[in-house]
Amino acid sequence: MAALVKSLGTAIRTAGQAIDSMGAAMQGKYAYRETLSKHKTLQPFNSKKPQLAEDIFVAPNSSMIGDVSLGKSSSVWYGAVLRGDVNSIKIGENSNIQDNCIVHVAKHNAQDRALPTIIGNNVTIGHSATIHACTVEDNSLVGMKATLLDGVTVQKGSMVAAGSLVPPNTTVPTGEIWAGNPARKLRELDAEEAEFILQSAVNYSALARIHAAENAKTHEEIEAEKDAREDRLQRDPDYDSHLGIERDPITREITHVAAST
Repeated sequence: MAALVKSLGTAIRTAGQAIDSMGAAMQGKYAYRETLSKHKTLQPFNSKKPQLAEDIFVAPNSSMIGDVSLGKSSSVWYGAVLRGDVNSIKIGENSNIQDNCIVHVAKHNAQDRALPTIIGNNVTIGHSATIHACTVEDNSLVGMKATLLDGVTVQKGSMVAAGSLVPPNTTVPTGEIWAGNPARKLRELDAEEAEFILQSAVNYSALARIHAAENAKTHEEIEAEKDAREDRLQRDPDYDSHLGIERDPITREITHVAAST
């Protein structure tokens, strides 16, 4: 019976492919030909492959390509692309590259100086930022949709405001906030803002561990949690306790029934 089902399924799929090919041939140059998605989160390139430390989170729909290294307790979030093809990308510890960021490199500048991308420890790169062939030192923050171009250095303990464009070969000095297009010094960081930068890195490391655990769950665990949520929505929270019943918090199976009094 299994062999018959397998053969029948193969015949139907083959027929479907043949019909699709015939339709595409009729459409000629107007045909759209679907191809199998070859997306891989970690992709080697030119004999180099991403290197990951322990306690990290790399979102399943992000892309780390080629010569990229990610330090301990750091995270790469959903939709981010880190492409270390013509040079290297190095990310330190406890840093976060948030959703839809682009991190790339350059082989060298006009003076033939190599331009990798280096991101230090406790760094936050906000959503949709572009980091291209530059250096972001420890304890710094790059705001959402900011762009850092070739040769930029963001020194330790500084901030680039959201939406800013930092021109090539610019240095953002320690302890300053830069903003605008092109970016200019806005003012000095105060103590509260400096603490916020450090706390942001800590918070994202903690959140990344939760996302890593969620992404690691099996289909069975996800379904069990779904059933448990539905059960809690339908059941009075005090119902079991009135009956002297204890349940497994995941499977909701009865684990203990109190003796009658």
